[in-house]
Amino acid sequence: MAELEFNMTGVRIERWLRSLTRAGQVVIRDGRLALLTSYGTEIDSAPLQAVQAHKPLFAARDRAMARLNGHRYSLTLGAPDRFLDAVQAARTHRP
Repeated sequence: MAELEFNMTGVRIERWLRSLTRAGQVVIRDGRLALLTSYGTEIDSAPLQAVQAHKPLFAARDRAMARLNGHRYSLTLGAPDRFLDAVQAARTHRP
């Protein structure tokens, strides 16, 4: 089994103005980024090469934005820089 590259729990995941979960999980494994509910059900996932992730200019410091499969998600996490660094590192690490 492949080693887990990134895992963050307790993430609030929203799409548009709708909260999908207040204690979700963001996982990067095997070259894919997955957004999961607090129960482990997959909300969305995509290959890292197809994911766009950034920190919005005019938003709270604990927010990051991610676009997966054409859907924009707002992620409220304790360390958005750690998430963005993990996405970038996993992209460059894969062949």
